[in-house]
Amino acid sequence: MFESFLPSEVAQLTEETSIALARAIRRSPIPTSISLEPVETAYVHQGTGGTPILLLHGFDSSVFEFRRLLPKLAEHHNTWMVDLLGFGFTDRPKNIPFSPEAIKTHLYDFWKEKIAQPVILVGASMGGAAAIDFALSHPDAVSKLVLLDSAGFAAGPAIGKFLIPPLGYLATEFLRKPNVRRSVSLKAYFDSGFVTEDAELCAALHLKLSRWNEALIAFTKSGGYNFLSNRISEITCPTLILWGDSDRILGTKDATRFESAIANSKLIWIEQCGHVPHLEKPELTAKYILEFQATPNSVN
Repeated sequence: MFESFLPSEVAQLTEETSIALARAIRRSPIPTSISLEPVETAYVHQGTGGTPILLLHGFDSSVFEFRRLLPKLAEHHNTWMVDLLGFGFTDRPKNIPFSPEAIKTHLYDFWKEKIAQPVILVGASMGGAAAIDFALSHPDAVSKLVLLDSAGFAAGPAIGKFLIPPLGYLATEFLRKPNVRRSVSLKAYFDSGFVTEDAELCAALHLKLSRWNEALIAFTKSGGYNFLSNRISEITCPTLILWGDSDRILGTKDATRFESAIANSKLIWIEQCGHVPHLEKPELTAKYILEFQATPNSVN
């Protein structure tokens, strides 16, 4: 029923969208210049037709983050999602870096191997920063950009200051605690009713994979995407900014900063919504993305 690289706890999922996504996850060996051996890369592909949509998850997350959004996009469109290097269910080989540059290289190699045509690139939270970095380096691979409560202006995770050995391991073990992860989830939503047992399991399954903490430590100590804020104005592709009006993770100020910095952009507020509109308001989020993909190259 489920691929062998998924932890056994996946059988405890109860919600329909979670089970469907778990059944759809695959791994593929992606040749990449950052590793002597191909990297076993976790991804999901559903739907046909139109410009491909590629979804990028946030910090310490996985493709499960898009379990509610995927079926609403794939019903109408060719839709992909991938676990970024160092995250989710993608393998974490030894002796390779887990940094924004390595993430971008691996993502490009995945795109080249699996998609190889311009995409509508959708990034949530840290995935938004990864999407911006990718679009700036590979503009021919990105036709349009969608930022969901995106990082880019915000500083990296506060945990970074605790990742000096031996505190690095202890800090990640603190992040592993169910009550800590639950408190983060409660803060991410406007409606706390979304923080179900199934949702908490989806958010924690990838912690069972080998070298989860080593990769998280390495990425955070690299500085993450703190270098990006001065380059955001260089984005030229049409950009849609979707932002929950009650975001308690990143706040709301950066939404208008993105709109001001990116010339060809449009900001849409999602009302009564927290940091994760793709989980809390998936129907509305999908509607805006699909309308955006159908618009001309200028969104103004």
